[in-house]
This record gives sequence, structure tokens and C-alpha cells, in this order.
Amino acid sequence: MKILVPVDGSKYSRAAIEFIASRATLIGVSPDVQLLNVQLEVPVRAARLIGRAAVDTYYEDESKKALKGASSALKRAGLAAGSDYAVGHPAEEIARRAEQSDVDLIAMGSHGHGALASLLLGSVTLGVLGRTKKPLLLLRGHGPAPGDSLDVGIAIDGSDYGIAAVKYVLRHLPLFGAKPKFTVVHAVPEYGGATMPDMAGIALPAYSVEETRAMQQQAFDKAVAPVRRLFDDAGIGADAVCLTGPAGDEIAAYAQKNRLDLLVMGSHGYGAVKAAVLGSVAQRVAAHCSTPLLLIRQA
Repeated sequence: MKILVPVDGSKYSRAAIEFIASRATLIGVSPDVQLLNVQLEVPVRAARLIGRAAVDTYYEDESKKALKGASSALKRAGLAAGSDYAVGHPAEEIARRAEQSDVDLIAMGSHGHGALASLLLGSVTLGVLGRTKKPLLLLRGHGPAPGDSLDVGIAIDGSDYGIAAVKYVLRHLPLFGAKPKFTVVHAVPEYGGATMPDMAGIALPAYSVEETRAMQQQAFDKAVAPVRRLFDDAGIGADAVCLTGPAGDEIAAYAQKNRLDLLVMGSHGYGAVKAAVLGSVAQRVAAHCSTPLLLIRQA
């Protein structure tokens, strides 16, 4: 497994390093981990005044400071990681390196957490999301799980993106520990709010309680069936939970209430415009849930 970990020396990037260092099963299969520090380019006028050699030395010295702690932490965990630095716009350079190296995962910390789309994940994270479809693990100040084996929720919606998320998990099982617990989560519509007028124009429920429950169960079974087959074929056990209501809100609440170690989601969003970076459900989850979030956007 190839993992790219952007490092800037902050507590947020340390969260990503701590997560990787806590993955005993993953470390046991010798993943290819690459640390990357991105230095902002020195303004042209300043660079001319101090000279190219001095600028290059500055970049090297600053990157070494940022990378040293991360390299040491992984080494103490038994993992020898490569390290490198680039100069330029952080999001652009991270995305470029991820594509060039064809990584299986980008693991990074992100400071953003709020209801406004522009504040959800931080500008660098949004920039990376807008420039690559590589799987992205976001850790927002949430420390690593106390053990190697994770309690993982996988949110599905019946689309190919949910299937892609499950396939990714099954391809990279060591990331989740020796004995992970998987729970497939799907939110069905309430239906109960639907009404229709009678002959007198009075709004009446469109469906009975029994009809509503039947439709919800049918929707749940349809979404979960192909996922169950994937887990069964892999010989891996997984629970399935049916939520009712707005998907983003319900999934976020479930992850928080059940103290999941990690939430995996497929998301169709892809673009440089912030509002289009993630699908609406993923946006809602990111806005209301601090659980580490693994986004898979390769359907």
C-alpha cells in the first residue's frame, strides 16, 4: 500500500502521523509511506536579493525541521518512511505528488470543522480534494484509536460510490487492523412526511405506517444486498444498520454516538469549486462529525 502523508509540523499533521504509527498490522506488511513537506515559494523580489543558493538552503532547512519529527515517530513505530519536499502551492503539490506516485491513500490532518462549506476542512484540504480523486483520509484533531483493530463504519447510498468504498476497504484490510469491526450504514427516507389531499382538500398521509416501513425496508435491502455479497465473498463479517432521515445528519450522529474509530464514505464530488468538491451527504457529515473520515471517490 502506497501512502502519502503531507507534513507541515502542525498538530494537525501530527494526527495523521500518529494514526499511521498506530497501525501495527499495516506496519507489519511494510507499506510504502512517503512524507511530503511543501514550502511556500519565497517572493521573487526577496529571492533576488538573497540569491538562489540561499533560498534553496532555506527551503531545505525548513523542510528538514518539519519532516524530522514525523520521520522519527514512524521510525519508533518500526516503519522507515521516505521523505521529500516541494516548493509551491501546498494543495497543488500534494495532489501532483499523489498522482505522480499513484498512491493508494493520502493521509492528512485538517483543522476545519464547522457548518459553513468554506470552513469544513481547511483550504489546503479542499484544494487537494479539488485536484485529485485519490482516496483521502482526514484526521481533524482526533487521536488514533487505542488499539490496532478499528471500529469502522461504511456509509453507503446504493450507488457505485458506496460499492467503491467497500471494495477499497476489502483491498486494504491491514489499514484497519487485525480484527476490525465493520458496520455498513444506510439511511432511508422517512416517507412519513408525504401527504396527499382528499376530496375536501385536506392533507392526509400518503402512506400508512405499514406501507412506510415496507418501503424503507425494501430500500435498505436493495442498497445493502450487493455490499453483503462483497463481504461474504471476502469471508469478512459485517453488520448492517438502517437509519431513517436525512442521510448526512443521521450518519454523522451515528458515528458520533457509537464512537466509531473511522467512517468510510464514497463521494462523487470532484472539482475546484468548493461547493462541488464533495457531494451533499459528505458535506453534511464533514460539517457535523469529527470522526476520522476516509473519502473514496473512485467509482
